[in-house]
Amino acid sequence: MSSNLAQKLRCGTQQAHTAAENVGFMKCFVKGVVDRDCFAKFLGNLYYVYSELEAALEHHKDHSLISVVYFRELNRKAHLEKDLEFYYGQDWRGKIAPSKAAQTYISRIHELSATEPVLLIGHAYTRYMGDLSGGQMLQKVAQSVLKLSGYEGTSFYNFEQIPDKKAFKDKYRQVLDSLPIDNATADKIVAEANNAFRLNMQMVHELEETLIKAIGQVMFNSLTSTNNSGSTELSPA
Repeated sequence: MSSNLAQKLRCGTQQAHTAAENVGFMKCFVKGVVDRDCFAKFLGNLYYVYSELEAALEHHKDHSLISVVYFRELNRKAHLEKDLEFYYGQDWRGKIAPSKAAQTYISRIHELSATEPVLLIGHAYTRYMGDLSGGQMLQKVAQSVLKLSGYEGTSFYNFEQIPDKKAFKDKYRQVLDSLPIDNATADKIVAEANNAFRLNMQMVHELEETLIKAIGQVMFNSLTSTNNSGSTELSPA
C-alpha cells in the first residue's frame, strides 16, 4: 500500500511555502540583509522548537509510523546549542527565552505528542526538508553577510552526517510514500504541515520589529515591497 504522502505534502503545502518565503524577514534574509542580533534571536527560538520536536520524536520512536521516518542524523538541537554559545557565550541559557509565537509552536508539538503523535510527521517534514533545501542557501547568506568562518554561528544548517543531501531527501520521500496510511490520515498530516508553516511564519514575523530597528523602516519597505511567486530553491521537497 502506497500513501503517496511525500507527493501530497509537496503539492498540499505549496501555497503555505510561497507565503513563508514572502514574510518580510525572510525576503530581507534572501536578499542578503541579515542583522546579527536578529539572526541570533531566530536561532534561539528554533532551539526551543527543535528541543520539543526532537524530544517528542524520540519519545515516539517505537511508534509504528514514526519509527520509519525517525532519523537521528537530522537532529538539530546540539547544533543550535553550539550556535547559541557562539552568539551569547557559555551562559547563553540564561540570556534567551522563547518568544510568544515560539511558545505557541512548542505547545502545539507538545499537544500532538500527547494526543496524535502521527501528525508530528508533518512538522518533521516541514522543518527538516526545509533545512536540507533552502536552509543551505540561507547558511551561505549568513556566512557571507555576518563574515562567519566555517560553520561558526551556522552549525544549525550543517548536516555532517548527511554528505549527500539530495540522496537523503529522495530516501526520505520514498519512506513517506511507503507509509501504510489511509487518505484521511495523509490529509491530516498535510494539514498539520501547513500548520507548521503558519507557526513558523508567526515566529519569523515577530522578528521584524528587531530587524526594522536595525536597518530602518525605509530599507525594510524597499526590500519587502514585491512578492516572490515562490521558488523551487527554497522548496522542502
